[in-house]
Amino acid sequence: MNIKLERPLAFFDLETTGLDISSDRIIEISILKLFPNGNKISKNWLINPEITIPKESTLIHGITNEQVKNSPKFKDISIEVKNMLVDADLAGYNSNKFDIPLLMEEFIRCKVDFNLKEKKKIDIQNIFHKMEKRDLTTAYNFYCSKKLTNAHSAESDTKATYEILISQIDKYKNLENNVNFLDNFSNIGEKFIDAAGFVRMNDNNEEIFSFGKYKNKSLKEVFNKNPGYFSWIKNANFPIYTKNIVNDIINKIKLEKKFKSER
Repeated sequence: MNIKLERPLAFFDLETTGLDISSDRIIEISILKLFPNGNKISKNWLINPEITIPKESTLIHGITNEQVKNSPKFKDISIEVKNMLVDADLAGYNSNKFDIPLLMEEFIRCKVDFNLKEKKKIDIQNIFHKMEKRDLTTAYNFYCSKKLTNAHSAESDTKATYEILISQIDKYKNLENNVNFLDNFSNIGEKFIDAAGFVRMNDNNEEIFSFGKYKNKSLKEVFNKNPGYFSWIKNANFPIYTKNIVNDIINKIKLEKKFKSER
């Protein structure tokens, strides 16, 4: 079965120095790009993260500091990665919560403009959890009747993720074979504005916080009551992408207030 596409769909997976979106770095990225005509291209990069890979992380993915010391830095391949993804929607395993936010942080550090707003984002893990409730190795065995060898290799995980989505579409008749449906179905719950999920949209189309003492409060309300809170966000350990989104919203609020005062 082929996935019905109106534009390319890029499956991708990251191996990283750790799980902190704000401070950890990519050490391997693999992309499998599927085109509407069924053609595929793939690319895999080992990356020098410019920080030490902890032993705990190496035990998971098997990539050592020695292996990546002569590899390109992310800034060296950032344009190539962007060009491979720029015209495509995105798909991955736990990608909405981890891979996409971390990738955005890397682009921002390199000052590479990569627009997420118009992209559909299919998270295969969310589909799996909605349908069966369980990890990638188990999902691969369940849907594809295959054993995932070399798990936690970005290339192997990316190919397995692609095969799982094909099997999911084939298995579940209520899964429509189009990217719009899969994007909506694989996004569980909240409508997040920033990639990491700190800011979301409520039912009244207001930007609200999804964390902390102002959880479920609108950014406009918080700004009017406690503008210093945003200085704390600016200096705290939040993802750069989140800080940029919050700053854009605050600038919009300021313009609205200025416009009202001049009327």
